[in-house]
Amino acid sequence: MRQAVFDLGTNTFNLIIAEIENGKLKIIHSNKAAVLLGMGGINHGVIVEDALERAKNTLKLFKSQCDHYNVASINAIGTSALRASSNSNHLVDYAKDTMNIDIHIIKGIQEAEYIYRGVKWGYDFTEATIVMDIGGGSTEFIFADKIGIKELTSLDIGVSRIFQTMNEPDEFTEESIKAIVQFLDAEKCDFFNKVNSEILIGSSGSFETIYEMIYNRSFTENKQALEISLEEVKLRLEWIIYSTLQERLDNDWIIQIRKRMLPIAAIKILWVINYFNIKRIIISPFSLKEGALNN
Repeated sequence: MRQAVFDLGTNTFNLIIAEIENGKLKIIHSNKAAVLLGMGGINHGVIVEDALERAKNTLKLFKSQCDHYNVASINAIGTSALRASSNSNHLVDYAKDTMNIDIHIIKGIQEAEYIYRGVKWGYDFTEATIVMDIGGGSTEFIFADKIGIKELTSLDIGVSRIFQTMNEPDEFTEESIKAIVQFLDAEKCDFFNKVNSEILIGSSGSFETIYEMIYNRSFTENKQALEISLEEVKLRLEWIIYSTLQERLDNDWIIQIRKRMLPIAAIKILWVINYFNIKRIIISPFSLKEGALNN
């Protein structure tokens, strides 16, 4: 049976169409769109009109692709921007009334659980490991080992929230970098005191871009998590943080939606590396959308 998941994120809407065969995930089709649902309103608890129109158009596109591939069921999941917005019902009602699609707006903790399940499609947790998933509205952290999840949390420290709070800068000064780090320090929760691991798994997203910048090849064909050089990661993070907007625009391995906000993601990754004294970095091709298929 073909199933589809719509991951309706703060920056990106993702579609995956897949089948489960003998306990294995078989991806039939995938797509993503830079909807920027949270732009202009996430820090005020609303979805602005142009973002709502982009979201509606993307839902129509995804639904047509599901019809083309004869999908039997659609699981539409709303995350940070939708759960934070007072007018999220406008998109929820539109999806139900025009396409008979139910959008399920989930809490951050459930989002973290889905991310863990997604990572498990391509990674065996043989050692205690920290998983980090950088979103536009929130960032999820999971601490797991071979037994399962030990701790998890979801923090409202997404790149779009920070980007808009800082008035959407093109470049980042030492002062602004310090301000972001101070903000992250202030948002830390008990998770950071309870867990201890030198292994970090980055769940798709910005971590894929870092892989592609290092190796000059696409990450999307990978079906398993891959370990990459920590030193190479640090070099790319430093370059991203101090790069100009034009340098990022000229880099073909940075997708359009990340060209302006990627330095914030890089600051966050380096912050986590330093805080936990990370020694190994692994990148997972899977995240929430695949996790929603892993029961």
